[in-house]
Amino acid sequence: MRQETPISPIPATKTLRRAALACLLAESPESKCALTLESALAWRSGVLGLAEEVLEVPLLPGRPPRPPLVHPRELAQRSLKTLEGRAALIHAVTHIEFSAINLAWDAVARFAGMPRDYYDDWVRVAAEEAAHFRMLQARLQDLGHDYGDFPAHNGLWYMAQRTADDLLARMAMVPRVLEARGLDVTPGMIARLRQAGDRETAELLEIIWREEIGHVQAGSRWFHHLCALAGQDPEGTYFELLGQYLDHGIRCPLHRGARAEAGFSEPELDRLEALCGGYP
Repeated sequence: MRQETPISPIPATKTLRRAALACLLAESPESKCALTLESALAWRSGVLGLAEEVLEVPLLPGRPPRPPLVHPRELAQRSLKTLEGRAALIHAVTHIEFSAINLAWDAVARFAGMPRDYYDDWVRVAAEEAAHFRMLQARLQDLGHDYGDFPAHNGLWYMAQRTADDLLARMAMVPRVLEARGLDVTPGMIARLRQAGDRETAELLEIIWREEIGHVQAGSRWFHHLCALAGQDPEGTYFELLGQYLDHGIRCPLHRGARAEAGFSEPELDRLEALCGGYP
């Protein structure tokens, strides 16, 4: 794999959204994580400012040549009783975290004119996703593998492309649908890993799961903010978007406690459970 030399975006850009674009375009995981953490520190310390500048943000982020991307149905199901099966599961979550770094930076680079708190949230999310990626990659290496050793799918980024011109839809469909699904399934993954004797990975996923609640919560916060600006009812708008983008298909069971922490109302959760049936 070609290794990039990490180059600081800060002296050349001096603006957060240009730094976000540099992070988004970085190809190797090492460069993307290093630039992410450096840019997050620069934003928190006041080195980077906001500017109403026009940026050309590509529809595809930088990524390494591996892993190969395939349809989700082409991903093999492996038993967690085997080392290979556990490594494949960790790799799948590692790829999700890599995609999530890009999603957070895309939310910064692509969408101008939001309050400073919006950028605070997504810079924080990007930095936490980079930390998650590094933890999981290190665990993969403990098991004799590395990121790129297994195929992966690109479902998260496909939805990012579909919502590239609509921030309200982005906040609804990526954090509050796709990433919220992780809140539902991760506790079961943790339990199965513990049953398989992999306490180390289970503990990593517990840390990640707690922080992911905050990431979905950020999506909820800005979804509600945008609905208020547009004079739209959040619950009605959310379900309209589910119909538009997913034909109302929802996978269950839901983790109601985690979703409630992440900003879902009880009526929303009731309506979601009534729609359970899987994505089209």
